[in-house]
Amino acid sequence: QVQLVESGGGSVQAGGSLRLSCAGSEITYSSYCMGWFRQAPGKEREGVAAIDTHGTTSYSQSVKGRFTISKDNAKNTLYLQMNSLKPEDTAMYYCAAGGALASWCYVGRSFVFDNWGQGTQVTVSS
Repeated sequence: QVQLVESGGGSVQAGGSLRLSCAGSEITYSSYCMGWFRQAPGKEREGVAAIDTHGTTSYSQSVKGRFTISKDNAKNTLYLQMNSLKPEDTAMYYCAAGGALASWCYVGRSFVFDNWGQGTQVTVSS
């Protein structure tokens, strides 16, 4: 059974940085579409970033230029480097994986992802 475990969340002041990690088991990252989503209290879940099997990345407009998604296939670990954090980035962040073709792998396409982690909390104070 696929397991995804996020880590690296925490509290930081606006302008700071955090790096999230997502370690996977029973899954080969090189063969999966991987993504990060977030959900703030009272808001719908939104896609943050995605990376396909070729390493092509996509980002939501709200984080483009500030966040970077990457993965280490040998370690089966997904990362999200978050810089210039803003209070509006405060949310629970989730790692997700899906066996979609690269052409379908794009930020925010929730239907592509069928494996989800439990989430890690990110809180940004002003």
